[in-house]
Amino acid sequence: MSDPVVDLLSFIDRSPTPYHAVAESARRLEAAGYQALSEDEVWDLEPGDQRYLVRHEGSLIAFQIGAVSPANGGFRIVGAHTDSPNLRIKPRPDIDADGYRQLGVEPYGGSLLHTWLDRDLSLAGRVTLRGEPEPHTLLIDFARPILRIPNLAIHLQRELNKKGLKLNAQQHMAPIFGLGEIPPLRELLVSELHVQNQIEVDASDVLAFDLMTYDVQPSVVSGLRGEFIHAARLDNLASCHAGLTALIGAGSATLPQYTRVVALYDHEEVGSRSAQGAASPLLAGALERSICAFEGGEPQGLERALSRSTLISVDMAHAVHPNYADRHEPQHRPVVGRGPVIKTNANQSYASDAQTAGLFAGLCSPLGIEPQHFVSRSDLGCGSTIGPITAARVGVRTVDVGNPMLSMHSCREMAGTADVEPMIDVLRSFLGG
Repeated sequence: MSDPVVDLLSFIDRSPTPYHAVAESARRLEAAGYQALSEDEVWDLEPGDQRYLVRHEGSLIAFQIGAVSPANGGFRIVGAHTDSPNLRIKPRPDIDADGYRQLGVEPYGGSLLHTWLDRDLSLAGRVTLRGEPEPHTLLIDFARPILRIPNLAIHLQRELNKKGLKLNAQQHMAPIFGLGEIPPLRELLVSELHVQNQIEVDASDVLAFDLMTYDVQPSVVSGLRGEFIHAARLDNLASCHAGLTALIGAGSATLPQYTRVVALYDHEEVGSRSAQGAASPLLAGALERSICAFEGGEPQGLERALSRSTLISVDMAHAVHPNYADRHEPQHRPVVGRGPVIKTNANQSYASDAQTAGLFAGLCSPLGIEPQHFVSRSDLGCGSTIGPITAARVGVRTVDVGNPMLSMHSCREMAGTADVEPMIDVLRSFLGG
């Protein structure tokens, strides 16, 4: 088991929510010499400067200014997303039913609902508290099993194995977290915040929260020879980790002409339409400001820079499933453990084209990596990524790639240990490390 795999497992386990993933990314960036920028301040940048900004705690842009103005050197961008499908807590969640205490939840993204049954679940996210002069927000993680969504016994649904499980998201997915008289969730949040942050607040001080369930089972390596990773949120924290590791590993010993960028977005799983999603002005604004902040800016700088720029959109890819091989296009069946996948869709659900796919293949070749290819069956729909959304919003040429995986959008997913380091190496090569 290689060190990048161990590091990936640690990154995932430290990131139960997009907010925690961004906090962990910021911690790693700062350890590597990156400094935080604020969007409400004037930026002043010079060659070699390493900076990052966070928007709404769920999205992050990190960059290192190149040797010349971005208007003349362009950008090399790696993009990924911090969010994953899960069950999110409703604003008024407390439910009393037949002696049990439950929480109301709403599925986020395209969750495989049945995979959340009979799991040891916890809660994490952020809580907004009353404060002066204005409210403030704190991260929270219960970090222990407190929830479970139990299956109905086979004795009460004997037709299950023949007719299949049918779940109603409203009726069947509310997790149990106690018996009898226990405090409402807001009071439990106050108690947990006191333990984690040593602060004294009342339940009335809890103004709002963004909380989500997660499986507390740690990420592990499995298989007879350690071939596999079993973990939650591989889609798409594995790609965030690869891009972040590549950026930090690129270093600054030899500063390239272009500016290196990593963009980690929230809300990809629900369409990216938010103030911090890929459909927002977040990336375009950061790129333009980096040009303006470099020695006073350049005439028509953003347009000139984008004409010299490329984005690699990294999101996990579908590996062929041996029990459902007929659901895959016969000539495009990526296998776990055989390296990065170039994703293509004629209808632009993926942004790859001959030019950008060729660029990625060209990066792979000197490293001894042969990229795999994924195309959906012509009679099946295709998922999408931040790639075409960012390409349309920013106007940058883009290729969609990812490592192959199984159990995508499950509570617990599966990927290959042998795929972790090659993707990091290709991205590092792209960024100039």
